Amino acid sequence: MTPLKGACIIGQSGGPTAVINASALGCIEAALASEHITKVYAAENGIKGVLDDRLYIMDLEDSCELSLLKYTPSSAFGTCRYKLKDFIVDDTDYKRILNLFRKYDIRYFFYNGGNDSMDTCSKISSYLNQNNYECRIIGIPKTVDNDLLGTDHCPGYGSAAKFVATSCMEIYKDAIVYGTGSITILEFMGRNAGWLTASSTLATYKGFGPDLIYLPEIPFDLANFIADVSSIYEKKGDVLVAVSEGIKDKSSTYISAYFSDLTKHTDAFGHSRMGGLAAGLASFVSTKIDTKVRGIEFGLTQRCAAHIASETDIEEAYTIGRAALAAALGGATDQLVGFERIPGTKYQCRIKMFDLIDVATAEKKIPREWINAAGNGLLPAFIDYALPLIQGETKMPKEDGLPRFANLKKIMTWEI
Repeated sequence: MTPLKGACIIGQSGGPTAVINASALGCIEAALASEHITKVYAAENGIKGVLDDRLYIMDLEDSCELSLLKYTPSSAFGTCRYKLKDFIVDDTDYKRILNLFRKYDIRYFFYNGGNDSMDTCSKISSYLNQNNYECRIIGIPKTVDNDLLGTDHCPGYGSAAKFVATSCMEIYKDAIVYGTGSITILEFMGRNAGWLTASSTLATYKGFGPDLIYLPEIPFDLANFIADVSSIYEKKGDVLVAVSEGIKDKSSTYISAYFSDLTKHTDAFGHSRMGGLAAGLASFVSTKIDTKVRGIEFGLTQRCAAHIASETDIEEAYTIGRAALAAALGGATDQLVGFERIPGTKYQCRIKMFDLIDVATAEKKIPREWINAAGNGLLPAFIDYALPLIQGETKMPKEDGLPRFANLKKIMTWEI
């Protein structure tokens, strides 16, 4: 198929990662080098920037400074959690998007995000098709939750998993030094899928990790939890526990809701606010077991730790950004560019395209056969899956012993 001639926009959406900018860089550099792309824009705060006509001109950035995006964490152009309504119900936003696309002759739109971002892409693609506006729309995967359907894994997960596993090993070494007995509960991100929490088992694989791991995939029972912790405590004296923020009981009630009202607050997509689970569980355990108990919530650190990013993750994130541009030029649209793992003893992945409508409507969870029978730990199959994704060290440049992050000009279209 003949490539379209016109401008392109890349936007970032949802929670940041350590390598989301590497994907943006791959796409931007490929677009800047393409004879078919007339102008390259980045939307400020994702789809909100498109709606508000706030676009950065990437053609005006210094190439050396731009290249530092590969090692710069978080969303360089800003992000959002903005839900587009169904255009059959309300097409106000869609009309604004179409008008902006016409204004700048946008023929390529790339959106870097998770499930909700892919839903946004799919809706925009459908609307443009119905209005006979030719524009190729490609989703670029990004999420530390690793829950996008289809793709073997998501850029951002490997680096977050490496940080989680490393931190667990360090905390383990710290927690046992007094020899007087203690219980430490670690809380990780993961509302409905436990991929990030599960990565703590990589630390256990190395001999310095959690004794117990609880994921959203398995209903959580407080009585069983206390029995598990008590059993380990009686045998070892020190217990390290990893929990996903989104664990629920058999009635689908968040366990964190037992201890706070945070889950009553939701975002634009109806997702409950998470947090406070480790502290709540620690307080509860202290009423049942007479020992030192503490809860540690990892918070934002698990998704922005570029200093310990996986080289594999960085390079794959950059590659998938370039692949997105190549796919669009080749005629692909309304699709997600993802990874397919090649069977064999040596880790290899190839690029594979997935339909956005399929990705946007489902979540990928950890297979039950990768979780132990008791539902409080992972089996070797997970180690085999996750270990290759954390390999290699970042080549992040530093100045004065500190990271040298990208410092972009961010010149808006209306400034020239």
